[in-house]
Amino acid sequence: MATDEARLLMLVDDEPAQARVISSLAAREGWHALAVDSCDAALELLDSPQGLEVETVLIDGRVPGEHACEFIRRVKSQRPEVSVLMLTASTSPLLAVEAMRAGANDYLIKPVTPERLAVALKSTTRLATARDELQPLSEKFSPILEFDAMVGTDTHFRTALARAATAARGHGHVLVEGESGTGKEMLIQAIQHSSTRNKAPSRLVKCEGLQHNTLESLLFGHEKGAFAGAFDRQEGALAACDTGTLMLDGIDTLAQDHQDRLADVLDTGIVRPTGAAHGFKIDIRIIASSNRPLDVLVEDGQFSPALYKKLSATRIVMPPLRERVGDIPALTRYFLAEIGELEGMSHHSIADSGLSLLEAYDWPGNVRQLQTVLFRACVHERRESLTAHSFPHLAELFGDADRGESRARGLGVLLYEDDGNIRPLEEIEADIIRLAIGHYRGKMTEVARRLGIGRSTLYRKLSELGIDNAA
Repeated sequence: MATDEARLLMLVDDEPAQARVISSLAAREGWHALAVDSCDAALELLDSPQGLEVETVLIDGRVPGEHACEFIRRVKSQRPEVSVLMLTASTSPLLAVEAMRAGANDYLIKPVTPERLAVALKSTTRLATARDELQPLSEKFSPILEFDAMVGTDTHFRTALARAATAARGHGHVLVEGESGTGKEMLIQAIQHSSTRNKAPSRLVKCEGLQHNTLESLLFGHEKGAFAGAFDRQEGALAACDTGTLMLDGIDTLAQDHQDRLADVLDTGIVRPTGAAHGFKIDIRIIASSNRPLDVLVEDGQFSPALYKKLSATRIVMPPLRERVGDIPALTRYFLAEIGELEGMSHHSIADSGLSLLEAYDWPGNVRQLQTVLFRACVHERRESLTAHSFPHLAELFGDADRGESRARGLGVLLYEDDGNIRPLEEIEADIIRLAIGHYRGKMTEVARRLGIGRSTLYRKLSELGIDNAA
């Protein structure tokens, strides 16, 4: 088989310019791309000695030949061990569902970003598939921009939301930290949406995976002729967002010189495009996210102390999903409801065995991973209810281990102790209230109405039971 240093990717694409770009991006991830311009040529090549080395096939959905989904089926039938990625300009969830049911491992929307392609290629390894379960199609879901619509009753999570809501009403820069997939991008967009600058210019820049010069021009801009290939003047995101907000996702991946330059902009309020003789004054708010604690990076000399000081006046930490296991039932129901509304999808419920499996997993990819695992299960499950068998990759990790499936549940609420005795009513009541808060997205009036109690009674019970709703 192809070595790790030069894994073989078959690119089925009849656009030479696009093929060259994707081949270049794939090479940065350790792949050698072999390009063909039709489905027939791809199937013929797969049967050749060279084709036996192919580990992944990436097909543009518009290439000549048979329908892309039929091509995917034939590839998976001919070479079931080969991973298939589909590239398309369509944002239709129905096409995504059809591609995944045909056997596609991931679905990429043109123009594909370097970091998105890197994630897709990484997910084709057996190790990544077993651990990360795939991360496709999260872009199909509309972002949640209201704090009260965010699902979860975990104390640390609600505290983070409360701090974010307070920060949204302020004017200072904001830093959101947390592991990948915990919802940082969602939160920084919600802060911007609820801020006093929400009508002013704003932009989200994902820093990770971009080349140094590309990111420099994207942030600061450049003048015509500033460097080789600068054929036109480009306005940077900092200038474009004057009087508004620039959201920087993955600020911990910024190069040191970019960090120092950004710190200087925030200190002086003046941005100077690359190659420009003079700078100009801007008024901008930065809302940034980081996968790693920036204070640790500062101590290790990997992050600018000046930039950290500017950003960290308001610092919010998003907890990992493994530390808010009690939110998994509510998050699962929320995502299943959202998935059921997508074109080509059906509404699914989840059985005790399935929910127990989800609660037992440690979720290295956090909430984003849970979302995509549920999406994939719904794509392939023909029955109305998802069970442990609907999550084969997760089930393989646990084998026959006890996942607590013998414990009786009431839609995610445990009724029995491990010794078989009924749990105390106070504990069950607390779980039901938490479940209701998550189900109705923190809308306390609706929670009280559905539980058949007054709002004042609900708040009294929250206090008595020690439930922090961060309202």
